[in-house]
Amino acid sequence: MDFRIADTFTSSLGRLTNGEQKSVKITVFDLQSDPANPGFQLHKIERCKDPNFWSARVNRDIRLIIHKTNGSLLLCYVDHHDRAYQWAAGRKIETHPRTGAAQIIEIRELVREIEVPQYEYVDSSSESPSSTSCALDGITEQQLLDYGVPPEWVSDVLGANEDELLHLTDHLPAEAAEAVLCLATGTVPEVPVPAGVNDDPFCHPDAERRFRLMTDVEELKHALDYPWDRWTVFLHPAQRSTVERDFKGPARVAGSAGTGKTIVALHRAVRLARTIPDGKVLLATFSIPLARNLRAKATRLVGEDSRVWDRLAVRSLDDFALEMYEETFGRAQVPTAAMLESLIRDALRVLPRPMSAAFVASEWFDVVDAWQLDTWEEYRDVPRLGRKTRMGEKQRKLLWPVFEYVRGVLHKRGSVTMANVYSELTQHLQDTGESPVVAVVLDEAQDVSVSQLRFLATLSSARENGLFFAGDLGQRIFQTPFSWASLGVDVRGRSQTLRINYRTSHQIRRQADRLLHPVLSDVDGITESRKGTVSAFNGPNPSIKLAANDMEERELVGAWIQEIIDRGVLPEEIAIFVRSSAQMPRALAMINKAGIEALLLDNDEGLKRGAATVATMHHAKGLEYRAVVVACCDDEIIPLQDRISGVTDDSDLAEVYNTERHLLYVACTRARDFLLITAVEPASEFLDDLAAVSDGVH
Repeated sequence: MDFRIADTFTSSLGRLTNGEQKSVKITVFDLQSDPANPGFQLHKIERCKDPNFWSARVNRDIRLIIHKTNGSLLLCYVDHHDRAYQWAAGRKIETHPRTGAAQIIEIRELVREIEVPQYEYVDSSSESPSSTSCALDGITEQQLLDYGVPPEWVSDVLGANEDELLHLTDHLPAEAAEAVLCLATGTVPEVPVPAGVNDDPFCHPDAERRFRLMTDVEELKHALDYPWDRWTVFLHPAQRSTVERDFKGPARVAGSAGTGKTIVALHRAVRLARTIPDGKVLLATFSIPLARNLRAKATRLVGEDSRVWDRLAVRSLDDFALEMYEETFGRAQVPTAAMLESLIRDALRVLPRPMSAAFVASEWFDVVDAWQLDTWEEYRDVPRLGRKTRMGEKQRKLLWPVFEYVRGVLHKRGSVTMANVYSELTQHLQDTGESPVVAVVLDEAQDVSVSQLRFLATLSSARENGLFFAGDLGQRIFQTPFSWASLGVDVRGRSQTLRINYRTSHQIRRQADRLLHPVLSDVDGITESRKGTVSAFNGPNPSIKLAANDMEERELVGAWIQEIIDRGVLPEEIAIFVRSSAQMPRALAMINKAGIEALLLDNDEGLKRGAATVATMHHAKGLEYRAVVVACCDDEIIPLQDRISGVTDDSDLAEVYNTERHLLYVACTRARDFLLITAVEPASEFLDDLAAVSDGVH
């Protein structure tokens, strides 16, 4: 007999207390080993639309809801007695007549009222689509059936306006909801391939996303220990094609926050580790916390398969490079950014006229060091890729002695910058033709630097499937833009954009997207459009609250945290993000006011049970939490006044504003269900954009 678990079961299990969960797990393990044991007191549920729903006793009050046939036992739900039976009474499991996939379907006549959400913010500056017109004008009943919409829900979907449609999708199977939202935004999703007449409906790709076959006790243990999304690390069909495709040259997957780019990168790296005959695969990202997070996901996907782990390295890119450098040249002495800025300030004192230290430092980091310019002639002639401030030859000549001084001091001390590390490794690879890896998969690729990309191109780009990137231009917060193609990494024609957001609710995603232009382009002309992106679930509207002073902000954040904890959110599922370390004391005071422990996120720390995370926005990248507070969004904090004051050209000022917007976008989109944004008045000008939310799906 096949033993399966549905995503609805793991979700309901997570809502029980720890003690209740332990009792449920014991029962489930026993049920898997001996489903016929009379001790489970299996009872067929009467007066239920689905005749195959049974209940199993866990204790005096907790009941399992099981779908049982001659060849299959499916765990569907678990809860206290009355709620468990109520869930079963309102659902049935059927094979969709068009797609052939098994679906858990809500019984339409029992969904007595569909409440239309009321939005707190309205964009009065632009016209909103009519809330009375049908959202799917021009779409036919047959098309909806092709996408897996249950037949009894088709008429409701076709007649719904935009507000109603958004809420209707909560009652549809996941694949149907995603297709409907895509159609409402003007995009045409791929039609699923129907199953064959004799195919198992639980083996259809759409069904495999929600029903998982348990083949042994170890697999069952993983299913019960992790929430569904963390355990399965599932692939949407649109993602699977990218993971499994062979590319003759460098390739990239893009998409806004939460669309599964990291999951694609993870599956891609594991697939390469399993299929490439010889050599190691590097799965890399840009910080130790992100690399640790990637490895945790890889562990859930790979398990204890030593053959894969022997061929897969999950590292931060800098760590990988420093280890390779040490093996090749010896240990690298790398100065910090603060040390380099101090050297630049020292050198500026001898200039005949004053220059902005912030501007000269950015010229060093973004041009001279980034492109590894060693001579005056190279600096004079560089086209200044990635820099917009106009500089003539006289200005450059004035600055060159500063950069010569910095290079001289570094050489005297035996120090090398990270750009030097990558440059020397690149030359070594070119000289020897030997690489420690056969393929590289890079996550958060929008923040790759010039020297890093040169290194990666030399490391593995000449091989088939050698380079794969996952990133989002809207989340670029570290690097100034430059041409990848100019360095021999051309992903044009091998780039895909993901559209379905699994991590962030529609309400949060919609609000955060207002911070960014709907279409972003890189230097090579590749565009990424946010139009057509849809979220797979709904949630509460985000909240923006302004305070008169720090104390009032601390009070309202503390009260908000207590409120969501009362609603079932655990402290470790909460994070507070602030613009910089200068605001950390304010954030810690908020956590203290909420009466819970704080965990400062850095390179040496991970999640801690019972503690809420506190970090800067830069550390937020790649992470996710059920509830997020983006705090201290005051005027002159974001955008940061120190960055603005160091800009000498309007075009560079626009770039500063863009990256500051990206930073706020990254922080807001770490939230899955709950988002609070706070500021002490006067608030950041960016909050005006965040507060202007129009009705409807867009």
